[in-house]
Amino acid sequence: MKEAITYGLLAFTSFFTLINPVGIMPVFMTITNQLEKKERKRTALRATLIAYCFLIFFAISGQSLFKFFGISIDSLRVVGGIIFFLVGFDMLQARLGSVKVTKDEIHEYAKDVAITPLAIPIICGPGSIANAIILMDNAGDSPFKMGALFVAITLVLAITCLSLLGASPIMKVLGDTGNKLMLRLMGLIVMVMAVEFLFAGLGPLIQRFIMNQ
Repeated sequence: MKEAITYGLLAFTSFFTLINPVGIMPVFMTITNQLEKKERKRTALRATLIAYCFLIFFAISGQSLFKFFGISIDSLRVVGGIIFFLVGFDMLQARLGSVKVTKDEIHEYAKDVAITPLAIPIICGPGSIANAIILMDNAGDSPFKMGALFVAITLVLAITCLSLLGASPIMKVLGDTGNKLMLRLMGLIVMVMAVEFLFAGLGPLIQRFIMNQ
């Protein structure tokens, strides 16, 4: 049991670091700034629920699924890196803040952004998916370790949901100028993360390609 608790703490720490519930608040507020408070709340709940379902799904069947389709985590890192880079570039240019949505389009827009880019890849990115698959594999046949992993994922996603729900008052304190500065800063950070993801995936793929020649 002690071993399972230690394993759970390891899982919690790694997921919390990868998902970064505090760091994604400015991104969330920027993407949803055209939405009303009620719709923003729904978007936060929907995004975290989708991300949670994806993480649990990949933890349970990730390795089998990837093997079946011949997909590697490295390929996922490359795709995630490209998506991250595009989002980060728009943030750096302050484009996300100027997205205009009509009243009729608000509900559809909220559903769209909840799935991507919020749920995937901002909350549930290549790093957290890979982490879920690897930790599930490391748990082996131990039901206690598997249980600890699922509890860790649940706790981190619950904290993420609370951080998104509480993002609005925090962003109000920063003001318009503070929000713009935060937007550009976070855009730069997201782009750096994108480059890290991209090259972390490209390196092994290129190496594999060279070895097969």
